[in-house]
This record gives sequence, structure tokens and C-alpha cells, in this order.
Amino acid sequence: MSERKAINGQAVGLMTVLCLIWGFQQIAIKAVAFDISPVLQIGLRSGIAAVLVGLLMVWRREPLAIKDGTWRPGLLIGVLFALEFLFMGEGMRYTTASHMAVFLYTAPFFAAIGLHLKLPEEKLSLLQWGGIGLAFIGVVAAFFGPDTREATREAPNILLGDFLGLLAGACWGATTVIIRCTRLSDTSATKTLFYQLVAAFVVLIVATFVLGQTAVNPTAQAWASVLFQGIIVAFATYLTWFWLLRNYLASRLGVFSFMTPLFGIVFGVWLLHEPLDSSFIIGAALVSVGIIFVTGHDWIQQTLMAAQQKAK
Repeated sequence: MSERKAINGQAVGLMTVLCLIWGFQQIAIKAVAFDISPVLQIGLRSGIAAVLVGLLMVWRREPLAIKDGTWRPGLLIGVLFALEFLFMGEGMRYTTASHMAVFLYTAPFFAAIGLHLKLPEEKLSLLQWGGIGLAFIGVVAAFFGPDTREATREAPNILLGDFLGLLAGACWGATTVIIRCTRLSDTSATKTLFYQLVAAFVVLIVATFVLGQTAVNPTAQAWASVLFQGIIVAFATYLTWFWLLRNYLASRLGVFSFMTPLFGIVFGVWLLHEPLDSSFIIGAALVSVGIIFVTGHDWIQQTLMAAQQKAK
């Protein structure tokens, strides 16, 4: 395995673009939710991306055989991936896109705790526990702050949507734990992604029939949103992320993930004119700082040590 590189200008640029796109995806879903339900949008985008990933595997002559023992964990992460987006899609019916962007990206905290319990080499440092503590305080502030109570009077189900976003983050975190702790850790990124996309397509399309959300108003904006999500978000950005993980230090890359919820908030307020209350702003800030502590603890510690050495 080639040695991972330190972060350079290329990595910073790509991570900024990825976080911007990921922050925008909730806005794209919410903007056409009246034309096509969020769950159906995500189901269709998963199908589009699964076809593209499958074609890429064929072009690369990458085997799709399941005799390597990966089909069981592959099925499990596929179901969790589907549940993540089912919770996200349903949550978008009740809460704002900016709220969903923050609660979905609590995933690093769930992943960190799960890996701490499962793998000795993934034990959390004091700094990481501090980040998780800050994030927990942030979530409590966002849910139960005085301004949030005022918001619930105007939108009674907003806390339900926020809670579903939190469940989506938990499913995403659990997916990371399973990938790290099973044979999938040695499986190609494209095959792992293919498992997730196929399962998400099947489960979410079935869910749209069960929930009675199959109606579609075929506007140009609706189909543009689905194609953007399928080709750009679920195919191009996910594969770019996996490429970055193979070439750069994961701990350094993770530090940039805090930008995604911030972009989501900015886009939600700017493009959808979503309201912001002080309780949510404080909560989102604490969650973002927590993400930096949890995902970038190695980088933070090395930076502090380098600063101390220079001071001597």
C-alpha cells in the first residue's frame, strides 16, 4: 500500500468542492420536494449512481463476485445506507435543509464511538471525547434552546425532522464502523459503494410505495435535481472522496468535514430563505467544533507539538 500524503493544495481544493456539493444536496432535495418526494428522489439517484458505478467496474474489469465473503456485511451496510437516506428523506418533509445538514453530519461522532468500542487502535483521545461532549451540548441546544421552542410553535414537527436527521447520522456512523471491522475494509471502494447504492435503490423505491409517495410532477427542475444528485453527488463526489482517502491522510481530510454543515446552512438561508434562530446557530457551531476535534485530533496534536518545539 502506498504511503498517504500530507494535505496539499489539490486536496484542499477538492475537499472544499466536495463539502460545498454535499452541503448543497439537501437544498436540491428540499427545493423540489413538492414535485417529487425526497425519498423517491434519493431512491432514483441511488439507481442512477449504481448503474454508473457498475459500468465503471465493468470498464475496469473489476470482479463483482460475492464469493469473497463480503456479501453479508455488504448487505448490512446497504440496508444501513438505505435507512440513512430514508430517515433523511422523511426528515426533510418536516425540518429545514439547513437543520438536516447539521444533524446528518453528526455521523463522525457515532462512528468514533463505535470504533472506540470495537477496535483497540481506534481508542478515543481526551481531545476527541471533548469534541463529542461539545457536539452533545450543541445537539441539546439546538433541540431544547428557548428559540427552538418558539420555532416549534410555527412548525410543530420540526423537532421530529431534526430527530430523523440525527438517526440518519447514526446510520451513517454505523456504516463506517461495519466497513472498518469486516472484510469490506479490504474491498475496493467501488464494490463497497455498489453494495450501498443497489440496496438503497431497492429499499427506498419499495418505501415510496409503502408510504404512498410515488406521485411525480415531472418539471425540469425536479429531473435536474435527481440527475444532479445521481451523477454528481452519489457517483462523482463519493468516488472522489474514496480516491482522496487512498492518497491522503484520513485524519487530515476529516478536519474539512465541518465545512459541509456550514455550507448547508448558508445555502438554506440564501436560496430557500430558511429562518435561523440563535439556539440552532449556537448548536451548529458547537457541533462543527466537535467535528474538528473528533476527526482532526491527530492534526491538532501535531500542530500543537510543532508550535511548542518552535517556541523552545
